[in-house]
Amino acid sequence: MPKINVYLPDALAATVRDAQLPVSAICQSALERAVRDVTSARGSDEPPAEGQPGIGLFSRFTPRARQAMALAELAAANVPHDFIGTEHLLLGVIDEGSNLALKVLESLEIEADDLRAELVASMAKATNSGRGHISFTPVAKQALELTAKEAMTLGHNYIGCEHLLLGLLAAEDGLASQVLRRMGLELRTTRRAVIGALIGLVHAQTTSAPPPSPDLGPTLEEILRRLDAIEERLAG
Repeated sequence: MPKINVYLPDALAATVRDAQLPVSAICQSALERAVRDVTSARGSDEPPAEGQPGIGLFSRFTPRARQAMALAELAAANVPHDFIGTEHLLLGVIDEGSNLALKVLESLEIEADDLRAELVASMAKATNSGRGHISFTPVAKQALELTAKEAMTLGHNYIGCEHLLLGLLAAEDGLASQVLRRMGLELRTTRRAVIGALIGLVHAQTTSAPPPSPDLGPTLEEILRRLDAIEERLAG
């Protein structure tokens, strides 16, 4: 059986030792779930039916993310296209209208209407297809796989539109990524914006006092430090 080393920050390692947590069992469980999610993304042919919770990877989608998937299929059918590409997935996120990804885009000075117009202008011409079965393109499947990985990297057990935005941006061969990058977005800064938006959301839900709380700063810095370390390892 291959051995996989797990590196923890000193403070976390000390806490784990004090709590006597079974690191190997926890890591194995997390890796098994990660493998299931990635395998599910690679095997997904189409979004779950509207109003259904979905199975596999889609079972961890939030209601807004599931609605975005349904709207992506509708966006493809309305062209009409006989495929669901990354551009349709991003249109689904935009059309959902009230998700965290849109707030992240706004914080990065990207207007949803401008993004929609750029996506539509960049789309392929209509294909001669009815409104039957519409499948994900290989790049769209890759974006879903990267979406799951982004959620796991951030330590989240759910998948929201903010993770979908990151997955679409990470899938560089997709039209959605190309349009987002053309408008000035970059994965690392967008990931940081997602973290900041999530911290702001948690703060708003837990207190009515005016933000920001100084106690949140070290938490954000620690998360960003860990992400920097991950990115450096990947680059190496």
